[in-house]
Amino acid sequence: MVSFPNAKINIGLNILNKRDDGFHNLETIFYPVGITDVLEFIEQTPAIKTNQIFSGTGLTVGTTPDDNLCVKSYYLLKSDFKIPPVFIHLHKKIPPGSGLGGGSADAAFMIRSLNQHFKLNLSREQMMEYASQLGSDCSFFIINQPVFATGKGEQMKQIPLNLKGKFLVLVKPDIQISTTEAYKDIKPAVPEKSLKELITLPLHQWKNNIKNDFEQPVFIKYPLIAQIKDELYENGAVYASLSGSGSAVYGIFDFQVSLKEKFPNCFVWEGYF
Repeated sequence: MVSFPNAKINIGLNILNKRDDGFHNLETIFYPVGITDVLEFIEQTPAIKTNQIFSGTGLTVGTTPDDNLCVKSYYLLKSDFKIPPVFIHLHKKIPPGSGLGGGSADAAFMIRSLNQHFKLNLSREQMMEYASQLGSDCSFFIINQPVFATGKGEQMKQIPLNLKGKFLVLVKPDIQISTTEAYKDIKPAVPEKSLKELITLPLHQWKNNIKNDFEQPVFIKYPLIAQIKDELYENGAVYASLSGSGSAVYGIFDFQVSLKEKFPNCFVWEGYF
């Protein structure tokens, strides 16, 4: 069975406060975008049998098969259901360590595919519960619609946000930023206006009103990332931002544009919402 796990961007990200469990409460908008991985699994049978459970091609993930979130998704469901052995192949196109949620998407799509293929009859809510055990933003990819997310990112409410017809440019430099590293210099604060209210503003007003709290510390440590955001605005972006804790930066345009030559040493993806 083949599926195409898609990425997401964060539109705004406010770190509100630190929780007693050491995590942080936040608010953000998750919005699905068109760049995808390719995920396939087949049932192992006497005629099709291998000692492997996972193989990967494309971009390097840097984890062992046992640590791969697709494999973890399989074993998570297998612990509750009689699922036969499978062989999983992932072709990675969403860059890891980018803030685009590629690993979480792979995990969620694995759950969705297993549910469909083996007729497990899991509801959306049940799939989200499984997905949430694998990552805070993992259950978003079960919904895969624009949401306002709170808590650690796992509490979601769908919102009527539609960017169809807008053009997206994603730029990821050769920089890896761990979530732990990104949180080090964050000073949590509750904003005067919630992102849920600000997202209703016209797109051209987002630039001066919607922010990502990770940008300030990330831009200080990695000036190249700040430069990428500036260049997206210089080339006509209506809104540009770091996605998640980075290192990918995106620009939203009213028109189609090709900027790959502007960022020769970066991963660049361009396409319509």
